[in-house]
Amino acid sequence: MKNKILISVVGPTGIGKTRLAIDLAKHFNTEIVSCDSRQFFREMKIGTASPSAEELAEAKHHFIGNLGVEEYYSIGQYETDALNKLNEIFENHTIAILVGGSMMYEKAVIEGLNDLPESNEANQKKLQEILQNEGIEKLQDILKELDPSYFEVVDIHNYRRLLRAIDVIWQTGKKYSELIAVSQNSRDFKVIRIGIEAQREELYERINSRVDLMLENGLLEEAKSLEHFKDLTALKTVGYTELFTYFEGDWDLDFAISEIKKNSRRYAKRQLTWYRKADDIHYLSLGYSDKDFQDLLEYIQQKK
Repeated sequence: MKNKILISVVGPTGIGKTRLAIDLAKHFNTEIVSCDSRQFFREMKIGTASPSAEELAEAKHHFIGNLGVEEYYSIGQYETDALNKLNEIFENHTIAILVGGSMMYEKAVIEGLNDLPESNEANQKKLQEILQNEGIEKLQDILKELDPSYFEVVDIHNYRRLLRAIDVIWQTGKKYSELIAVSQNSRDFKVIRIGIEAQREELYERINSRVDLMLENGLLEEAKSLEHFKDLTALKTVGYTELFTYFEGDWDLDFAISEIKKNSRRYAKRQLTWYRKADDIHYLSLGYSDKDFQDLLEYIQQKK
């Protein structure tokens, strides 16, 4: 019987995961582990909608602003570090909270990564040449043809993810989506997954409003201070790449902002596609009431 419980709060960007995670952490007097891979980087607070100082003070958080953008940090390293941190938390608490919208990072914690082959040097060289000569769009086309299911959910602007998936497919002859679907490691804690859902129009409105708020809070200045690092993997993400294009003079500011909103909505759509395939997520409605929260606590009690 597993007496340790990990409550994993999931959902698309902008849906309100941070607030729910804090409410749960405060109720259970426990700590929060973030699995939002963009919020790891301390220089990117505004553009990643990292928890505010006030929110961080409400509950103890881990893996928020713990890295610099120049630091390399793999999903495998995160899996090890997150499990070690959870073991520490479980020494004093029976419940811990996991929160974030980085789907593969949540999977790494709750299931474990698969024993996939190391990168193949010849494949990587060939793919790098394609990237340099034909652009990331060609890699997107290759992955879409080889594995349309993974193409639906992967961050198609992250060329490293594309390179890795295509390389593994070429090596194994199997779809990457099928390989990562098989859980490799059992965990010594029970997982209860909680999601927040909303009508798509309402979610998209929230995303658009959040981008406007980021700009009011200084996103433009934050991105400008990071322009020197624009070629690093950490900065190849929505909210920054569009502004770097604006700084280069290729776009005007209004168009760059519209692209941030559009790409944020596209990312949310990919997240929704991923979560829709799961049958173990208990959903709350956006704007949940006190009664809804109490019902959630009862649900958690029943699942323990």
